[in-house]
Amino acid sequence: MHWWQTGILYQLYPRSFQDSDGDGIGDLKGIIERLPYLAELGVDAVWLSPIFVSPMADFGYDIADYCTVDPLFGTVRDFDALLAAAHARGIKVLLDLVPNHTSERHPWFVESRSSRDHPKRDWYIWRDAAPGGGAPNNWLSEFGGSVWAFDEATGQYYYHAFLREQPDLNWRNPQVRAAIHDVMRFWLKRGVDGFRVDAIWHLIKDEAFRDNPRNRDFRAGDPDYKRLSPLHSTDRPEVHDAIRGLRAVIDEFPDRLLISEAYVPVEKLAAYYGPDLAGAHLPFNFALIETPFAPRAIAALIERYERALPQGGWPNWVMGNHDRPRLASRIGAANARLAAMLLLTLRGTPTLYYGDEIGIRQVDIPPDRVRDPAAAHVPGRDGARTPMQWDASRFAGFSTQEPWLPLGDVAAINVARERDDPGSLLNLYRQLIALRRTSAALNRGSYLTLAVSDETFAYLRQADGEDIVVALNFSDATASVPVPGPGTMWLATNGLEAGGAVSGSITLPPRSGVVIALTS
Repeated sequence: MHWWQTGILYQLYPRSFQDSDGDGIGDLKGIIERLPYLAELGVDAVWLSPIFVSPMADFGYDIADYCTVDPLFGTVRDFDALLAAAHARGIKVLLDLVPNHTSERHPWFVESRSSRDHPKRDWYIWRDAAPGGGAPNNWLSEFGGSVWAFDEATGQYYYHAFLREQPDLNWRNPQVRAAIHDVMRFWLKRGVDGFRVDAIWHLIKDEAFRDNPRNRDFRAGDPDYKRLSPLHSTDRPEVHDAIRGLRAVIDEFPDRLLISEAYVPVEKLAAYYGPDLAGAHLPFNFALIETPFAPRAIAALIERYERALPQGGWPNWVMGNHDRPRLASRIGAANARLAAMLLLTLRGTPTLYYGDEIGIRQVDIPPDRVRDPAAAHVPGRDGARTPMQWDASRFAGFSTQEPWLPLGDVAAINVARERDDPGSLLNLYRQLIALRRTSAALNRGSYLTLAVSDETFAYLRQADGEDIVVALNFSDATASVPVPGPGTMWLATNGLEAGGAVSGSITLPPRSGVVIALTS
């Protein structure tokens, strides 16, 4: 099996992980300082949100130079040092590739907008006004308003799926594809272990630019862009040819990983693996973020996902990221331990979001500290991007200065405190990761639902003669869960001692879970 099938991924937001130079913003040298923590936690790879040169209109997702590190984070030499130090500890490093759009300040776009006749004009999506005037069609930006911005100098509209400062590249142009492929090769030759590809379902747009239909499921309070179903602007069938091109570049280098980001139902997600699995190795599965944290809903989701996977496709699970509210706040702090056990015992590759392992909660950002440019149009994302809480000091061990975003409850939630508490959430994550690493059933075994009710959920993992039962109680009362045969408890989230014998059933305290090894 490949390392990414049995490994554990860890997303860190470089601005918020560790500040090494006292400017209140995290950087590459800071990440190097914290590599011992990541090794101690037991993760196999880190994925860095964008570190490239950027005006920071969308905090790095508006790239002005794909092949240079933004001075805010350091230098390319600093990145090389991070790569070497991570590899020395057995930790892979993945970069965030943003191929759908650039910054408006990228030289490609500066040239493209300079003249209708410029050779790079067709590197971006330009359209004339609609016959009656105004935007070429009704498509809506994910960050609010039309996707079309009018350029006075050349008298045409350019397309931006996100901010107007983020013009979309034209992925129907072979020169654009070749340029992004060369960007990938630049970093792969430096030793990068792969990419997570941002907004991949946006890459190809309808060639005729037909209007999108009204979304019949739109409800009051939904973000404005959900008024329309993005039938013609995202998840086009032609996108899979573009993904195969990205994968072909990855395959030029041994044992590298391609991850795709696409917010689509699990039934559609299967297509992103590509015919003959020649697409993304791991099309990120965000369904647990959007599914109610309840046993029947989760069990049904897992069954749907397992059925939808193509033959040989490897599953993966994500419960938090930089775009969604913090896990502990989204499902409730009382459920954080259950979530850890669920994520780290399901079949497939798990991805952790920095700070979730200590239970960092969504931080309420005062109006004068809001930094997210999309907050005027969609729920603000700053509260999920706050600095890592290393200790209980004034700036949480993150910096010697006021951080770029406010901190959460550092007195109650921090690494130093939880490291010394055997019963902490952090130590539960460490135990689960260590168990997963040593258990064939957990890191590569099959999955079978055993029992599900309104309160409980149990499933079986099997490999190499090892049978593991995971039983979870989602309720506020004690609950009994059937166990198929005698066994020994390997790990419990709380209230039960490991090593105890189990036979026939087990009674779980409220909001708790156990891992049981069956015996013949």
